Amino acid sequence: MNQAVILLTGVQAAGKSTVAQALAERLPRSVHVRGDVFRRMVVGGRAEMTPDPSAEALAQLRLRYGLAAQVSDAYFDAGFTVVVQDVILGEFLPETVGLIRSRPLLVVVLAPSPAAIADREAGRGKVAYGTFGIEELDRGLRDGTPRLGLWLDTSGQSVAETVDEILARAWTEAVVE
Repeated sequence: MNQAVILLTGVQAAGKSTVAQALAERLPRSVHVRGDVFRRMVVGGRAEMTPDPSAEALAQLRLRYGLAAQVSDAYFDAGFTVVVQDVILGEFLPETVGLIRSRPLLVVVLAPSPAAIADREAGRGKVAYGTFGIEELDRGLRDGTPRLGLWLDTSGQSVAETVDEILARAWTEAVVE
């Protein structure tokens, strides 16, 4: 298994954080970069994403993706395989791919069904779907996000099964230029 940056995305409650952590734990020299941590670092003046985001919200989102890319590149340069995860949908996916300079870059999109997302959301200790609806974000993923990398329907998979599938397929099917 070669060193890489693995960009893991999907809608809220798709399992990104859990899968990214489990994947990083299975790799010999690895880092898990949680993109949302950069959003939470903004204490005063944070502009949240909404279905009709402000210019400031979009600027902060791009900043967050840029910081995640820079941190990923720094860890990669230090010899780590980097698993970076965040909600990166629509035109932001190819834009973020362009911000990460390290190669190989593997893009993995977790795309469970809306019903599976609803079940997972019900079992979580946090609420992801306050402003956005599950169906709305799912449409944004499936209809508005370019088909980069490896897309996985993880609806019926355990975390371990998803990690197994990523390990089996990503280094050949998820590579982007």
